[in-house]
Amino acid sequence: MPNRVRQSPDDATARPRVGLLVTCLVDLFRPAVGFAAVRLLEDAGCVVDVPAVQTCCGQPAYNGGDSGNARAIAKRTIEAFEPFDYVVAPSGSCAGMLREHYPRLFPTGAGWHGRAQALAERTHELVSFLADVLGVREVAARFEADATYHDSCSGLREMGVRGQPRRLLASVGGLTVAEMRDSDACCGFGGTFCVKYPEISTRLVDEKCAKILATGAGVLLGGDLGCLMNIAGRLARESHPVRVFHVAEVLAGTAGRGIGERGR
Repeated sequence: MPNRVRQSPDDATARPRVGLLVTCLVDLFRPAVGFAAVRLLEDAGCVVDVPAVQTCCGQPAYNGGDSGNARAIAKRTIEAFEPFDYVVAPSGSCAGMLREHYPRLFPTGAGWHGRAQALAERTHELVSFLADVLGVREVAARFEADATYHDSCSGLREMGVRGQPRRLLASVGGLTVAEMRDSDACCGFGGTFCVKYPEISTRLVDEKCAKILATGAGVLLGGDLGCLMNIAGRLARESHPVRVFHVAEVLAGTAGRGIGERGR
């Protein structure tokens, strides 16, 4: 049976309490991904909260060498998400920042280091949390399309996300997923990388687009909005009719217009 749990408010205390780290890009450019994440988590039996005080995870400052501001943002994020059993983000990049890099911002033995480490151990990327922690094996969604999947760098290398989205997508009615060559190659986004090294970034995204088109798929899926916006923008500029969605939108059955689409 599809994993669609329905429980009453009386047994909410027995359900996992999840704090959703929405991420800046989802909040500002694709809120539909956040709503899809909430739906998936609630259908899997979680009590979901979205702390209103959350802001950026601090990754741009951290990657730019601004450790002072990165620490300040990390402290605010730690305080916001400490009450929850789990922290979940629809982004391997932001989840990776909390899990891999927050503890490195504070000296070992310091109080904030311990708090950062405790938060890191409870932090998960959305689809891996559904599959690996909650044991979700299938969803009740339908999406008629031939698609291919892009593995983002941070999701794959920092959070170990690869097979989980593919297994859940296999349960989506009407969907066929064809693997592209080098699905794990960088798309050229890399946060500030695409600003600092635009020529290299453009070459990488052109190579990624060529591999997407070679599959013949009409839809691209992935788990990090930064990558997806970068690829969708390049596909649109080159007039390639490939629609782009975050994997959560398809798994939740809420996919409408693709990323960057102005009309249907």
